[in-house]
Amino acid sequence: MSETIAEENSLSYAGWRVTLAAFVGVMVSFAAMVPYTFSLFLGPLHDAFGWKREAISNAFAITALTVAACSPTIGSLLDRLPPRRIILPCIVVFACGMASLSLLRGHIAQFYASYLLLGIVGNGTAQLAYSRAVLTWFEQRRGLALAIVLTGSGTGSILLPIIAQHVITTNGWRASYLTLGSIALVGFPLTALLVRNRKIVETESTHSAVATKIGAVLKTRIFWLIALPVTLSAFSLNAAIAHLAALLTGRSITPASAALALSMLGVSGILGRLITGHLLDRLFAPFVSVGVLLIAGLGVLTIAYATTASLGIAGAFLMGFGAGSEADVVPYLIAKYFGRSRFSTLYGLSWTAYAVGGAIGPVLMGHAFDKAGTYLPSTVLSFALPLFIAAVLQFFLPKYPRTSSSNFISSANLQAAVDTAL
Repeated sequence: MSETIAEENSLSYAGWRVTLAAFVGVMVSFAAMVPYTFSLFLGPLHDAFGWKREAISNAFAITALTVAACSPTIGSLLDRLPPRRIILPCIVVFACGMASLSLLRGHIAQFYASYLLLGIVGNGTAQLAYSRAVLTWFEQRRGLALAIVLTGSGTGSILLPIIAQHVITTNGWRASYLTLGSIALVGFPLTALLVRNRKIVETESTHSAVATKIGAVLKTRIFWLIALPVTLSAFSLNAAIAHLAALLTGRSITPASAALALSMLGVSGILGRLITGHLLDRLFAPFVSVGVLLIAGLGVLTIAYATTASLGIAGAFLMGFGAGSEADVVPYLIAKYFGRSRFSTLYGLSWTAYAVGGAIGPVLMGHAFDKAGTYLPSTVLSFALPLFIAAVLQFFLPKYPRTSSSNFISSANLQAAVDTAL
């Protein structure tokens, strides 16, 4: 074990090559491509087929709900099979799905079917798929390694919209979809060559731990103290981020400044992930989570009263920093409390928890706007409260369990966790 820890500090360590491949894969994955380029096609598709924007937006809801439904299944497969057997087929299907959008012929059902397909394989291309392979290589530098993987999504969120918009402007929306489909294949070669789990010598006790029932984990207080804050933070941050540009322009802030605020989300998200990954390797993770959730809450508070471009950009920076950081904390906590044997399944369930909050928050924010005719500061302010509640819940997480193997939670510790079930 000490030998492995020493190796982690060397750039020649094989785990860092796996991490680099995962970074590239996540950078061109569903997580970076679909959410951050979708809005660019609203106008072109409306002009081409006359589809209403609400009807076009339904495709995003379809793919988001499909991702939520399919993530636990993808996670379960990742816990049972080598990662490349899941990731590589998903990359090919995802790339073909994106490219197929260039062939739209006016039937919106075809549009919906394509986004349904993207949702089915989406998390098989994203950080959910890569994280388990990466964490098998790390103990001491696990937080930093996971942060680098997640930074891929932030990097893609900055680069892909610029590329997609440039191609739309110069060659049209069909060429842009085809380009995105081609870019989605960029991660394939490195994944095929480098992404694999580290071989672990398993003892009899670890074999029995692999058989741990997910149902037993779901009965623990620990799991829900991880999942509930995920739901609360997604509720607040997705609501604020989804309405950010409209909120700022509605307060006489220029569209250019609103766009800069949106870009700041990606920049600060990358910064937050790297700093948080560094801290996770040195501090108790729930305390780190408290800090980042409070920063995100402060960002929402700032946005609530933002009447100038500088305040809007500052609020966006804080929200992006907190959102990116919290994405680091969740897989780290799952690995620490429940080990690696069922990591991907549990991580997939956390994505479902995220989707629940992320779907409800923007809708309620929109409902509040429709009712008041504006984004009232008091309304936006109320969306900061769930983040502060999530921060308080972190104090109830216990010390990390001692395991018979660094890779799996022991049966005794799992039973002790079950004994604290809600």
